[in-house]
Amino acid sequence: MAEAAGPAEEAGKQVARTAAKRAAPARKAAPAEKAAAAKKTAAAKSAVPAKKAVPAKKAASAKKAAPAKKAVPAKKAAPAKKAVTGKKAAPAKKAGPSPDAVKIPRSESHAALVRRARRINDELAEVYPYAHPELDFENPFELLVATVLSAQTTDLRVNQTTPGLFAKFPTPEDMAAADPEELEQILRPTGFFRAKARSVLGLSTAIRDNFGGEVPGRLEDLVSLPGVGRKTANVVLGNAFGVPGITVDTHFGRLVRRWKWTEQEDPEKVEAEICALFPESDWTMLSHRVVFHGRRICHARKPACGACPIAPLCPSYGEGETDPEKARKLLKYEKGGQPGQRLKPPADYPGQPAPPMAAG
Repeated sequence: MAEAAGPAEEAGKQVARTAAKRAAPARKAAPAEKAAAAKKTAAAKSAVPAKKAVPAKKAASAKKAAPAKKAVPAKKAAPAKKAVTGKKAAPAKKAGPSPDAVKIPRSESHAALVRRARRINDELAEVYPYAHPELDFENPFELLVATVLSAQTTDLRVNQTTPGLFAKFPTPEDMAAADPEELEQILRPTGFFRAKARSVLGLSTAIRDNFGGEVPGRLEDLVSLPGVGRKTANVVLGNAFGVPGITVDTHFGRLVRRWKWTEQEDPEKVEAEICALFPESDWTMLSHRVVFHGRRICHARKPACGACPIAPLCPSYGEGETDPEKARKLLKYEKGGQPGQRLKPPADYPGQPAPPMAAG
């Protein structure tokens, strides 16, 4: 019986071991269940931030609030306020073309050109009723010499030089007998003094020898003198002899082209075309008015368009400074409150006389 019980016990033990082995996976299932629970817990935990979307909403409101707070600098938009200064750019507005500025049709008739040119001359006559030759002189000889000396220099410089010249050599005979070197030294301030001394000596000699010591009053005779061209001859004829003539200097040529009176560049062709626009009686004073305007307002490089009294008639309005305040600063001589070019201007000249040449 004892031996039989041994196998039975062995069998029981075997059964117990088998049951234990089968129970092992069941026990190991617990960690699996725990793992699943852990995963669910993690998912639950991860779900918590999603539920805590309130901070996210607060962040959204905070973000929306930020633009509202930044709107304060936007309201202070200093640059936007400064833009008002840009709007105040009066010069920019005034820089536009004048509403009355004349527009020249390509096919402008000669009659229309004549009317337009004469209207400008009439306006210039009102602006410069005192226009005159800006060289000091007391007789035809002085005017002739002064005009020759005015080449490549200013009338002011000539007017400052001729008092000493004519004090020493008052007549053609005196000038013809002058020492060339002494004459050169007197004329040195006018520039190109050697060439000018030769011209003055030559014309004085020709007047003495060929015209009895008197300046001739005909164009063909004047242009035969050394150093005397058509422009100089017209100056002398118009202002010393009362013979009408157009003086085409650099100012005159520049302005008549700006006004579209002519497209010519050659002085003689310019003279011919302008003479055809005006009666002969207007020629001399027209020359003075145009030159006056060119020297005072309608400058070569920077015309003062904004201060020009004939701007509404000018087809070239806008080529220069159109702002009135800036343009006024460009005016010269009596129009700008400065001395004129003549030491002895006419009595009706409204400006100040020019100063004599400084000593030394």
